[in-house]
Amino acid sequence: MEGILIDCATGGSTQNDIYERLRREFVQNEELKPLLPPFVRTHRNLTSFWGWIKQQAGTYAERRQIIGAGFTPLMDHLEGKGSAPGDKLVSETLETFDSEGVHGVWNKALARRSSDPEGAITVARTLLETVCKRILEECSISYTDKEDLPKLYTMAAKALNLAPDQHSEEPIKAILGGAMNLVNGIGTLRNRLSDSHGRGGRLPVKPSSRHASLAVNTAGAVATFLVETYVEKHVAARAADAA
Repeated sequence: MEGILIDCATGGSTQNDIYERLRREFVQNEELKPLLPPFVRTHRNLTSFWGWIKQQAGTYAERRQIIGAGFTPLMDHLEGKGSAPGDKLVSETLETFDSEGVHGVWNKALARRSSDPEGAITVARTLLETVCKRILEECSISYTDKEDLPKLYTMAAKALNLAPDQHSEEPIKAILGGAMNLVNGIGTLRNRLSDSHGRGGRLPVKPSSRHASLAVNTAGAVATFLVETYVEKHVAARAADAA
């Protein structure tokens, strides 16, 4: 796609059909769409793109630079440069648990972590809410739309014997209490810095990619902890039934 656009910007291209097909595939991919260059999301065909790029720069070299810079976030993502060490482990765990629902939300969070910090913070909370609800459903525990994230997490934690007050050992209680504090922190971060609520006045802090990374990485770690605990207990229960 980058090559087609460079050809278009530096003498013309006859590959409009291929560009439209590639663009359509990327736009329909929720993980990659936010990383597309803005000019790809805006211009549906090469005629439209040509009308834009010729106004942006008069030389071929400048046009190549604009196009190359636009594709850098997507290329970095595809080459793994924007990934964190734990991304693969979280992805594998969540995909095994729920490839369509939970894993889909995780992919959205990853895709927005660098390009859309506010959106990533919102999706980080959505990830935890989705995991908690799925676990409650699997455990046949009812919930309503009125429960917020801390309440959903508390319910899921109790179902998995992960609530601090279900343990007497101080180190375990401290770890489980820390996990609960992390969940509450993500909820607070989301309410104050994300795009989930209308705002009045100025924000004290504008969310950056580091805020988004904090929220997404933390949500991924807690979600993995919940899922691995559920899977372990589920396997143990099945073994006991078989015996």
